[in-house]
Amino acid sequence: MAKVAAINISEIRGIQKHEIPEAFLKEDWGIEGDAHAGNWHRQVSLLSTDSVKVMQDKLDFNLEHGAFAENILVEGMEVHTLPVGTRLKIGEALTEVTQIGKECHKGCAIREITGDCVMPREGIFVKVLRSGNVKTGDEISVCEGE
Repeated sequence: MAKVAAINISEIRGIQKHEIPEAFLKEDWGIEGDAHAGNWHRQVSLLSTDSVKVMQDKLDFNLEHGAFAENILVEGMEVHTLPVGTRLKIGEALTEVTQIGKECHKGCAIREITGDCVMPREGIFVKVLRSGNVKTGDEISVCEGE
């Protein structure tokens, strides 16, 4: 079973995200209170704990949740293997995968510190189709036909 390992937000763009215990995913917006939310296709970012572990092992130091600017850290599912269009139920919210990976922006803090960033390769983005509360430990599942 896949689950939410951590929820991370930043109130201002350009600063590292910090962990929060729960969040409200708002339809056609993203996580309330997150600076990257908005009416666009990259409302919420997800990254697998396995992706983070590979980076941690490679770098040989511990990375805090949100280090890769991921909103939701996912345990038990390799999110980058999901095709665009996949619907995910995350806690009470319904989302849809809109993008896999991204172009890395200049000045990425984690890339400057470590020399690498996994988010452009293995992070995914979703839009929120149905609002709902999400908290750490909530189940994440692939939905058919919702």
